Amino acid sequence: MRPVLHPVDPQRAEEKAILVGTVLPRMVRNEVEDSLDELALLADTAGAVVVDRVVQDRRVVDPATLIGTGKVHQIARKVAELDADLVIVDTDLTPVQVKNLEREVKRKIVDRSGLILDIFARRARTHEAQIQVELAQLQYLLPRLTRQWTHLSRQEGGIGTRGPGETQLEVDRRAIRKRIGRLKEDLRKIERQRSVRRKRRWDFKKISLVGYTNAGKSSLLNALADAEVFVEDRLFATLDATIRALSLQDHRKVLLIDTVGFIRKLPPHLVASFRSTLEETVEADLLLHVVDVSHPQFEEQMGAVQEILRDLKISAKPTITVFNKIDLLPDRRLFPVLTQRFQRVVFTSAVKGIGLETLRQRILDLLKQDEVEETIRLPAAETRTIAAIYEMAQITGKEYEDGMAVIRLRATPENVRRIQTLVEKVCGNAHTHRG
Repeated sequence: MRPVLHPVDPQRAEEKAILVGTVLPRMVRNEVEDSLDELALLADTAGAVVVDRVVQDRRVVDPATLIGTGKVHQIARKVAELDADLVIVDTDLTPVQVKNLEREVKRKIVDRSGLILDIFARRARTHEAQIQVELAQLQYLLPRLTRQWTHLSRQEGGIGTRGPGETQLEVDRRAIRKRIGRLKEDLRKIERQRSVRRKRRWDFKKISLVGYTNAGKSSLLNALADAEVFVEDRLFATLDATIRALSLQDHRKVLLIDTVGFIRKLPPHLVASFRSTLEETVEADLLLHVVDVSHPQFEEQMGAVQEILRDLKISAKPTITVFNKIDLLPDRRLFPVLTQRFQRVVFTSAVKGIGLETLRQRILDLLKQDEVEETIRLPAAETRTIAAIYEMAQITGKEYEDGMAVIRLRATPENVRRIQTLVEKVCGNAHTHRG
């Protein structure tokens, strides 16, 4: 049963929406229906209630309306019958298609990218997220300027209409391009500030949670790190990168980084705008790919996430696949199948607290794989340097000999080099011995 149509509550000020999907050659109808199910969830997140949906089989796309004149007239009748406020199309439309559809249907026409951008605009809380969303919206708007900006001249050109009658549009285009340039510079400044903060965190291993939107990444972050990150059972509940410390065994600490969730057909402008936020994922030492294993299309969702990770050139990073929400899965015979298919797998329920200790241990084991053992000697009085070493390494033993501290440790080769550099600064020709 597809949860598509919802009763309209007269007490709520939601807009009523009709969804439209197209099945083209080489497309599977069930996949189009699944995509429309997701579009219904997006519409709900944006504050609309879906009152109907239309799916059309087509051999080719109609360049004027996408769906053809007959289907346009059918949708116009449905809009009138159901008193719908808008039509949401599950693909990106050209400005001409939107203009023609709005003229015939006489309602707002929103495509999938426009809907996602609207959700991001509603959800943006921090200054950086607001800049990123505004930038994506302006880049989306620019080619659609003549349709969207109602105050602009709508003269059709010809004798007597050139000059000032047409220059308003160009003035507004220049204003948008100027604003886009300013927003990009603001993001570059924020990225430089983030880069400085990253350098301050170089002594901690970084683990990034990635996954499809609503897979439970924020819930998992809260469960692992005892945090209080906002969680809601809706798409794109959180947009901003959230960083929390996670304590593992042997007093080891790592940083957990939660970023924006992914989705199929994510607008490219949005991916580009959020690239600075996603840099936290690019810089991570380990990825936790969180999957809602209870979702009927979880494998397709995994594929969408992998595609974005490939775009970011990080699909080869060490990854633990976390199949989450197992408490919602009645049949667990799937577990051994998934364990065979994927290299590193952990089954969890962040809400119920299931599998968290196994996940912590798997994280610890993976982080230890590239570590080396080292023994460092430095004056015992250099307490600040010793404290810094504790932050960068796992201490396996410490002794004192003739005023010197002899520290045995485990750390990554990179951190070992940093520790040796610190020791050389405080005691010149320090004696270091490989353990």
